[in-house]
Amino acid sequence: MRSVRARAALGATLVVAVALVAAGLAVLLVLRANLIDQADLQAEVAAREVAGQLATGTPYAELELDDEEDHPVQVTDGEGRVVIVSKDLRAVTGTGTSGVTPVPSASAGASPSPGDGEDGGDGDDDADDADEDGDGSRPGRGEVSSDDPDFSDGTATVDGTTADYRFAAVEATTPDGVTLTVYAGAPLAAEQEAVNTVRGAMLTGLPLLLVVVAGVTWLVTRRALRPVEGIRREMAAITASEDLARRVPEPGSRDEIAALARTTNETLTVLEASVERQRRFVADASHELRSPIASLRTQLEVAEAHPELLDLPGAVADTVRLQVLAADLLLLARLDAGEKPGSATVELGALVREEVSQRTGDRIAVGVEVPEGGAFEVSGSRGQLSRVIGNLLDNAQRHAEGSVAVSVAADGRGVRVEVRDDGAGVPEDERERIFERFVRLDDARSRDDGGAGLGLAIARDVASRHGGTLTVDRAAEGGAAFRLWLPRPA
Repeated sequence: MRSVRARAALGATLVVAVALVAAGLAVLLVLRANLIDQADLQAEVAAREVAGQLATGTPYAELELDDEEDHPVQVTDGEGRVVIVSKDLRAVTGTGTSGVTPVPSASAGASPSPGDGEDGGDGDDDADDADEDGDGSRPGRGEVSSDDPDFSDGTATVDGTTADYRFAAVEATTPDGVTLTVYAGAPLAAEQEAVNTVRGAMLTGLPLLLVVVAGVTWLVTRRALRPVEGIRREMAAITASEDLARRVPEPGSRDEIAALARTTNETLTVLEASVERQRRFVADASHELRSPIASLRTQLEVAEAHPELLDLPGAVADTVRLQVLAADLLLLARLDAGEKPGSATVELGALVREEVSQRTGDRIAVGVEVPEGGAFEVSGSRGQLSRVIGNLLDNAQRHAEGSVAVSVAADGRGVRVEVRDDGAGVPEDERERIFERFVRLDDARSRDDGGAGLGLAIARDVASRHGGTLTVDRAAEGGAAFRLWLPRPA
């Protein structure tokens, strides 16, 4: 039961079983109701036929009681005494009285004397009271009641055979004014036989049908889940081999399993790219760290042997470069780990002015264009956003000929910070690659002057995690124009 196939087969079988049982019960109830309605109709017809003869004054002895075995008849008077029964009726239940011995009477029109029959006392002595409790209406002389008859279940023993019957009770009044109640029965054997036959067929066919449903569901589910097993095996092989270049098989169908396979392959593609990026990052970081560390070690070894040759400014510069590179690598590691930016409110205009005011050692003075009285608030980490602006200004200082400017302005639902220079600019086909890690476009520059190639990569990562964008275009001054856009707080 741990497999999907087994659970699907069991679930489908249970659902079908419940549905079939409910449908079977409904069929049996409807069938039984229809057969009982037929029996009621037969009993009513038989009762009204006898009641019609009594209403026309036919003497009791001359009543035609046709088909007495199928339609036993019992007639009682207003006091519940039996006056007429079918010839072979030996016992009866479910009618007004269980008596089957008629009370002697002089004629059809004469009212039988009370207490004349030994079985008469078994009747319902409260017949008149029952009539008074009703609507008080009885058929007139020589008439048969037009009301719907009362129906009841009972048994009758006819010619030594006892069976179940459905009895209909119809009132009639003789020409002499005697009101009689005619009980005529219709056999229920056919109804019981039909219901039993249908029930037996259902009990026999239901298990077979459930076996077929379970088997078909098992086979269909097995076939439907076959691609899933292929995906599982391939994923297990990828895990064992650590080869992220492999992909799971995609079925040709357009169902959920095919969508699962496509999504799995897309996930593997992203994972492969992420792992490759991490490997390249580690390799590039190792390469970048090797140079300042080796330079610093060489200077220290020379200083140890010849103290007078110590290049102290060079050693400090290498240490600073190593410190900056380590800080950049740590920040990228935190960003890759999913570190979320803060939720503090940052005023970008004030932040830009503060950042520019601290750059006293820049070779080119930075022009600041921030409108007075403007509200340029965004939500995020003040330290990270300050780092983005600093990196963009460092990049502009590195490539500018004689002009660097930064401006802040409202832009739709956000704030735009633009850093421009008058340098050579960025070729159009390189405007995305410069945001990759450890990328330097100017190979002629030394590593010391050109940096490690992490500043723009950090700037874009921070902008993305703040819900913004960082792009580059051509500036009006002829150089590069880096545009940072950040959304306003909601």
